[in-house]
Amino acid sequence: MKNYFFALCIAMLLFNRAGASEAGMPQLNPEFWASQIFWLIVIFFSLYLIIWKIFLPKITFSIENRKSRIVNDLNEAQKLKESAEKKLKEYKQIVEDAKKEAKKIIEESNKNLALDLEKNKKKINDEIEKEIQNAELEIKNLNKNSISKINKIAEEVSGEIVKQIIGSEVNKSNVSAIVETVAKKEMEKNL
Repeated sequence: MKNYFFALCIAMLLFNRAGASEAGMPQLNPEFWASQIFWLIVIFFSLYLIIWKIFLPKITFSIENRKSRIVNDLNEAQKLKESAEKKLKEYKQIVEDAKKEAKKIIEESNKNLALDLEKNKKKINDEIEKEIQNAELEIKNLNKNSISKINKIAEEVSGEIVKQIIGSEVNKSNVSAIVETVAKKEMEKNL
């Protein structure tokens, strides 16, 4: 087909050169109009055939190929979009579930912590209460022991003072009775 077209172009150039040399501008000369119309029809028909048989199928194939590729790409993009939306929903659900689970864990931890604190507080309060009771018992025992010790010390000191003043030994039972009487009077005043 290419050779035919090339030969046609060469023939046209030779034919036009032969007629153009005699009259100047052959395209305006009515004598050459028939040959010009003939070659015009041959050239345009050849161009029509070349475009119709060679270029148009290639262009149509390219357009159809692009169209099908675009449709396939759009379908694939739609599938990917749907997949992405599905994954996004799954992700949001996972995040929501994780938040709920974390909230549960925090609430359980707070409850356990509150229970532990309450137990520890109760235990500490019990220990403090026991220590207070022990301290009160010790104070009572100390009071009892100290009063008796104070009374003994007072008896001895009183006996020694009276001995030094009088110069003779005093009956310890008398001094004891006097110190106990005075101690009882003082304790009654303090209570």
